[in-house]
Amino acid sequence: MTLAVATASWKPLVSLGFTVALLAGQLSHALPPMYSNHWAIYLGSFVALGFIMWTAPPRLRFITGGANVVAAAVMAFLMLSWRYGDGVGWYPPAYAGDRWMMQDYGWQLLALLLVIAGACAAVGLLLALYQERGSLFRARELAQSSMKETEIDLIVEQERTRIARDLHDVLAHSLAVIAAQADGTRYLSKDQPKVVLNALDTIARSARSALVDAQRVIEGVRDDGMVTPQPRLGDIPALIEGMQRGSLKIHPSESGSPVELSTGQEMAVFRIVQECLTNALKHGGRGTDVRLHFDWSGPGLTLHVASAVDPAEQDGATNPATARVGRGLPGMRERAHLAGGWLTAGPDGEHFRVTVFIPYGTRETRVADDTAGAEAGGNLGEISGAEAQPALAATGLPVPVGAAREAADCG
Repeated sequence: MTLAVATASWKPLVSLGFTVALLAGQLSHALPPMYSNHWAIYLGSFVALGFIMWTAPPRLRFITGGANVVAAAVMAFLMLSWRYGDGVGWYPPAYAGDRWMMQDYGWQLLALLLVIAGACAAVGLLLALYQERGSLFRARELAQSSMKETEIDLIVEQERTRIARDLHDVLAHSLAVIAAQADGTRYLSKDQPKVVLNALDTIARSARSALVDAQRVIEGVRDDGMVTPQPRLGDIPALIEGMQRGSLKIHPSESGSPVELSTGQEMAVFRIVQECLTNALKHGGRGTDVRLHFDWSGPGLTLHVASAVDPAEQDGATNPATARVGRGLPGMRERAHLAGGWLTAGPDGEHFRVTVFIPYGTRETRVADDTAGAEAGGNLGEISGAEAQPALAATGLPVPVGAAREAADCG
C-alpha cells in the first residue's frame, strides 16, 4: 500500500497493480489475512485513488474508480470470510458459513469502504478542479496581456503608417519642386552647353522616378487589396536608357533564347540590374563603362555585370580600415536567394564584377528569327551560340556588337 500511494501520481496503473497484488496474495494465502488492528492498511488504496483523481487524465480516472469498487468488494469479503479475517474482531464468527455472514454484514462493510473511497476521490477531484481553475485564470490573464500588447502594436503600426504617409507628402512636395525647377531651368537655358541640359533633364527624370518609387514602397497595396504593378524584365531597357542619360556608358548584350521567368524572379533581376547600375554611377562616376550580358543558354538565366572602378574607390575597397559595408550587395544577394539562385560580387582587376544565376523550370522551345536578328543586331549573327533575337534588342534598345562578342567569348 505504501508503494501504491508513492506511485499514484507518477504511474497510476502501477499503483493500481500494487493494490491488485496485495488482494491477490491474500486470496491465494501467499500473504497473511488481516487481523483486527490491520484492516486500516486497505485505506492506502483509497488514498492512492485520491492522488490518481487529482493528477490522472479522465480515462484513467474512470478505470481506477471502477477498479477500486471491485477492490472494495474483495476487501469486504476478506475481512468477513471465515477463511480469512473471520469478522476481524468486529463481527461474530461465521459459524453458519460465509453466505449468512455476507448477507447480514457484507453490504454494511462494503458501503463503509465505498464511502471512504468516495471521500478520497472527491478530495482528489476538488484539487484537480482547483488546479484547473487556476490554470484558466492564468490563461485568461495571459490572453488579456497578449491582447494589450497586440493593441499597443496596432497603435504603433498605425502611427508608423501615419508617419510614412506624412513622409510621402513631404517627399512628394520636395521631389515635385526639384523636377519642376530642373525642367524650368532647362527650358530657360537653351543657350547652355548640352552637358548642362542633359544633367538638368536627368535630375528631373530621377526626381519623378524617385517619387513613383516612394509611392510604391510606402503604399505597397491599394485600398482594394490589388498589388501595385511591379517592375518586369521588359522595364530593363527603359532603365538602361535612363541611366545612359546619366552619362553611364552601358553596353548591353544577350545570348541564347529567352525563357519566361516568374513575376518574383523578374522583379529580382530588375532590382539587381538597377542596383548594379546605381553602384557603377556612384563608385565609378560619370562616363563609367558598364558591360551587361544576359545568358539564357544554361539551366537558368546568368547575368554578368562588369563596371570600371575608380582608382580611389579601388584603394578604399582594398583597405580594411576604410572599407565600409553597404546595404546594396547584401540586398542583391538576398533577392537572388529568394528567387532561388545565387550572386557573387567582387573586384576583378580594374573592374567590379557581379554574377547572378536565376534558375528556371521548363525551357520554352522558340524558333529563331534570322530576319529579326539581323535587323536588331547587324553583326550579331557572328556570335556563336546566338539562337534567337535578343530580348533587349527586340524592345528597340541597340546592342553594341563589340559588347555582345565580348560577352559571348567570356561564356
